[in-house]
Amino acid sequence: MSDLQDRMKQAVAAAATEQIKSGMVVGLGSGSTAALMIQALGAKLKSGELSDVVGVTTSFQGEVLAAELGIPLKSLNAIERIDLAIDGADEVDPAFQLIKGGGACHVQEKLVAVRAERFVVVVDSTKLVDTLNLSFLLPVEVLPGAWRQVQAQLAAMGGDAQLRMAVKKAGPVVTDQGNLVLDVKFAAGISDPAELEAAINNLPGVLENGLFVNITDQVLVGEIVDGEPRVRDLVKR
Repeated sequence: MSDLQDRMKQAVAAAATEQIKSGMVVGLGSGSTAALMIQALGAKLKSGELSDVVGVTTSFQGEVLAAELGIPLKSLNAIERIDLAIDGADEVDPAFQLIKGGGACHVQEKLVAVRAERFVVVVDSTKLVDTLNLSFLLPVEVLPGAWRQVQAQLAAMGGDAQLRMAVKKAGPVVTDQGNLVLDVKFAAGISDPAELEAAINNLPGVLENGLFVNITDQVLVGEIVDGEPRVRDLVKR
C-alpha cells in the first residue's frame, strides 16, 4: 500500500472513530480500514479519552486485534443492543446498497450491521460504483454439502458462480462458520439488490449472501485531494 493510500485509510478510520462515545456498544468490522479504526479505538481507550466501550466483532481477525489492544468484547448473544457499527465495503452504489464479503466474513458482518442503531461504512473512492457486481463478484456462503446444487441454481438465475479457492492452502476458502463461498457474476450487474438478496437467500443450502440492502446509514469516503487525504461524507441518492 502506498503512503498516500495508507494516510487516506487512516483519515477515514479516524473520522469514523470520532463517532464512538463512552459507554457505547460498538460493532467492529473487518478488513484493512476497519482494522485501523479498531487500532484508533484501542488508543483512545488506553489514553482515557474513551471509557466503558464494548466491542462486538465481525470476524476472528477483528477479535484477535481487539483482544491484543485490550478492547473489552462481548458476543452478539451477550448484548442487548449495538449503538454503532463501523465496517468497510467492497462496493457501494448511489443508494447506499453494498456488496461485502471479500474477506468471507459477510455473515457475521450482516448480523452486526442489522443489529446496530447506526451502521457507518468506511471506504475509499475506488469502492464507489453506479451498479453493483460489474467489477466485484457477489459472495454467497453455502453449506459444504450443497455448493454444487447452489451453483446450478445460481446459473439458472443468470449468475456464473465459482467456488472461492484459498491462496496459501490447498482447497477452498473455509469461512469462520465452517462453510464455503461461491463468488457470483451477473453479466449486467445487479439492478435490483433487494429482490436478488431475497431470492438468493431463499435457495436451499445458502446461509447468506454479500448484498447489504437498506442497512447503511452513512458512508465516509477517503480521498486524496491535491496530494492530501480528505474524508467526504457521502449523500445518499
